[in-house]
Amino acid sequence: MVRIRKALLAAAILGSSQAAHAAAPASDEAARALDLLKASIGFQTVQGNHQVPVYADYLKGALVKGGFAATDIVFTPIGETGTLELTWPGSDPALKPIIISDHMDVVAADPKDWTRDPFKPVVEDGYIFGRGAIDDKFDVSVVITALTTLKQQGFKPRRTIILALSGDEETDMHTAQALAQKLKGAEIVLNGDGGGGTLSEDGKPLLYGLQAGEKTYADFEISFTSPGGHSSRPGPVKDNPIYRVAKAIDNIAAYQFPPQSNELTIAYLGAMAKRTPGPVGEAMKRFAADPRDAAAAATLSAQPEYVGQVRTTCVATMLSGGHALNALPQKATVSVNCRIFPGVTVPDIEATLKQVVADPDAQFTVLGNPTASDASPLSPKIMAAVKKAVAANQPGVEIVPSMSAGASDSLYFRAVGIPSYGVSGAFMKPSDDFAHGLNERSPVAAIPGALRQWHSLLTTLAAE
Repeated sequence: MVRIRKALLAAAILGSSQAAHAAAPASDEAARALDLLKASIGFQTVQGNHQVPVYADYLKGALVKGGFAATDIVFTPIGETGTLELTWPGSDPALKPIIISDHMDVVAADPKDWTRDPFKPVVEDGYIFGRGAIDDKFDVSVVITALTTLKQQGFKPRRTIILALSGDEETDMHTAQALAQKLKGAEIVLNGDGGGGTLSEDGKPLLYGLQAGEKTYADFEISFTSPGGHSSRPGPVKDNPIYRVAKAIDNIAAYQFPPQSNELTIAYLGAMAKRTPGPVGEAMKRFAADPRDAAAAATLSAQPEYVGQVRTTCVATMLSGGHALNALPQKATVSVNCRIFPGVTVPDIEATLKQVVADPDAQFTVLGNPTASDASPLSPKIMAAVKKAVAANQPGVEIVPSMSAGASDSLYFRAVGIPSYGVSGAFMKPSDDFAHGLNERSPVAAIPGALRQWHSLLTTLAAE
């Protein structure tokens, strides 16, 4: 069972007028959210299309129509994309603000590959189809609709609310870094691009994943060089970069980083143990009880879906070498992708890889500028608020804290010290998840519950 602490949310008691705002949204609100999502899908906010500023201007219009002052909404260009910020001032300026994080961009989609045009929304068989239908324009549309509803109902936050929409989460993530630097010092981040609910294939709610941590993404390039020469005159094996890189790959493939755990992974595996039969479920139970159980860690590490929950992983992903069929290679390179456990630094992993490769002539290069961040604490305040909000969406569902092996904008907020939590309002069946894939879709029936969830989160946390 998830280890939910007994302490209750230390929040101010809501007045009767504010409590009313947490009631279930009316059906016309869900219709407005669906209309906004349909319009959002029509903006081709793929990198290089210069459409993020156009989409941001449309969203600004929706916020102004919903009652917010245009002067409280700022678009900041960053290259061909940018950020959109709405600041809803709270009544107590001494309180740190709440940030709502989502992103406006989407991954590329080729209409030739789709059953329907990915940028022409279609509502069919209970789903809305289109690129961004779930990642991440679903939550953008729901959040903006919830905010405008609260504004029109007269809700007055005590704590300032900042809606911070990034514009290149799917690619370079420069806009998220800019937002995090600008907004550091905030109380918490509520990220709609993480977490979310799981439905069984017959539509019954199973659990809700609260994403409170992410592994660090880092790419390393390992190269070997030599003067080369004619292929008819091969020298010693140790002088051939291709052979040397092959040996390095074998060494990396044979190595496992030591097991690790944190509050999130222990809670997650403990909860999933009850739902997982056989040896894997038993290993989850044992590891959650004692993370030093090497046999349990080995069983979990043999499962692709769980290995990332118990250790850092590094895997070879790209390979290149040689320059001619009849020449000895002058260079060979392997790219190694690592997903690093929170609390472990990139230099630590590079040092370990150098030991594993065990070749002093190996040249290591860290690609890009990987950012590490620690997991966010499962504080009583956030756990109570999320539990209350999810109950407004799907009553009786267990909250399961989780750590993602991927990365979202939360990474950069955590890196500057802001606790960040993935709290998407969408409940979906696993078979409906086509994010980043063909024929992306989201269930229309998920919208009303997602609105209720955001109403609850905001009226609870912003009234603190």
